[in-house]
Formats: sequence, structure tokens, C-alpha cells
Amino acid sequence: MKKSKLFVFDTNVVISAMLFAGSKPRAALEHGFNRGTLLISAETLSELRETALSEKFEKYAPLSKRKLFLKRFEEKIFVIDISENVKLCRDPDDDKFLSLAKAGNASAIITGDKDLLILNPFDNIPIITPVAFLKMF
Repeated sequence: MKKSKLFVFDTNVVISAMLFAGSKPRAALEHGFNRGTLLISAETLSELRETALSEKFEKYAPLSKRKLFLKRFEEKIFVIDISENVKLCRDPDDDKFLSLAKAGNASAIITGDKDLLILNPFDNIPIITPVAFLKMF
């Protein structure tokens, strides 16, 4: 990892960035790549792949376009191992993002999920929306 800022993007933000080119999530994702390194774990990457390839998104983007987005995304991310599973979020499915942020000593978690946002900050890691991320970083 070369860049000093380390970011964790929630799956929903990445999916929104994939589907909507002019959106704040897309701007935040591109900003994240320009300003630092995006961290991902095996678990969050698996969730992202499964979600991105879901048939329900066909009406927004053809499968070929979603596969290309994932390929490009995966070329730019840094996968880390999780050593400690955090159990803090009121939605246990979101704990994987907290675990990832802690294991990677992230600079921020970027999400629109209220179950994560309510925990801001977590272990001195800001949990912020894509719009706030664009302003803060």
C-alpha cells in the first residue's frame, strides 16, 4: 500500500457508484481511489460480487457492464485479513465493515447505512456518508 489514507466503502455505496455514474457515491469512490487506498476483506468482497452480479440490477446496467466495473474495482483495492471480528452494530451483517476498518486501521468508513452511521466514530474511525467524505477528505 502506497497511499497513507485507507478507506472502507460499504457494499451499498460501491453498488450505487457502479449503477449511477453521476452520483455522489460514484464521486466519493473515485475520490477515495485518488486520495488513498480502498480496503476490502474476503467477506466484504464476496458480498460485493454477489450483490453486483444480482439479476435485480439488470434494469440499471447489463451484466457485462457490472462485470467490467467489478474487474476494474478489484484491480485497485487492497485485500486484508481480518484478525478480530467486531460485534457492535445493531445489524450484525454490518459488523464486517467495522472489523475491516479496525484490522486495516482505516481513515474512514464510507456508508449510507444508518446502522453504521449511528456508531460514528468507531474506534476513532469516522463513519461518514459519501457527501461528508467528499468534504472531509
